[in-house]
Amino acid sequence: MAKVGIIGGSGLYNIEGLEKQDAVAIGTPFGLTSDKFQLGTLEGIEVVFLPRHGHYHTISPSKINFRANIFGMKKLGVEAIVSVSACGSLKDELAPMDFVVPDQFVDRTHQARPSTFFDNGIVAHVSLADPVSPEIAAILVDSCRELGVRVHPKGTYINMEGPQFSTKAESNLYRSWGMDIIGMTNMVEAKLAREAEISYATLAAVTDYDCWHPSHESVTVEMIIANLNKNVENSRQVLKKAIPRIGQLSGFSAADALKYAIITPKDHMPEEAKKDLQMIIGKYLK
Repeated sequence: MAKVGIIGGSGLYNIEGLEKQDAVAIGTPFGLTSDKFQLGTLEGIEVVFLPRHGHYHTISPSKINFRANIFGMKKLGVEAIVSVSACGSLKDELAPMDFVVPDQFVDRTHQARPSTFFDNGIVAHVSLADPVSPEIAAILVDSCRELGVRVHPKGTYINMEGPQFSTKAESNLYRSWGMDIIGMTNMVEAKLAREAEISYATLAAVTDYDCWHPSHESVTVEMIIANLNKNVENSRQVLKKAIPRIGQLSGFSAADALKYAIITPKDHMPEEAKKDLQMIIGKYLK
């Protein structure tokens, strides 16, 4: 049985139906995590949940300590992560209340968001050509369909900086590039999960069309929040169905992502860096 990690976004601050619940704080070499990790079981599968913005949504996207969050998941033995995120749509056919399971990401952040564990004397270059683990994505898509939730099995998620939303010029630029959805958090998570050899996929909930759409002027914050709340409830049901199936998987696609990626020779690795990254690279130092 694999341990499954869930990272919650806007509105998803817990996982319903977990048994044997506990909350634990995890120390990391990279500082504090967004919150305590909620531990529990669902149909016999161990689950680790973390709200990326904190339980009361106090952490801005640019200030999330992504390294600490993913390291904490690794430390707790997580092998697969499902990231639940609100997003805006950049295409007519991706309507509010739809779900998208993106298979690609584009990074448009510009503030300092540390996105690698390997910046302290040890260098590694993981492959990120296919940043989403297909075995998890397939389960998310199937779970949505079985519940009658409209889902799009592919798409490119462009990661903007935030916390402000796009200008119309930016929104139309991203559309001209062929982007599908827009959000503020998932690119760095995907990068770090791959470095930590944790398989990763995103369940993106469309709350609104981005500002490019003709209907934008009639969209209110209240409407977006209403859609968000509906999406959160749907995402809970999707997770309830998907988590037991993910936990039954074996041979996750990211499990050996570092096998040929670490470039620095063992005898030239700083001792402190080796100690900090033992949880991630220990099996390659033997």
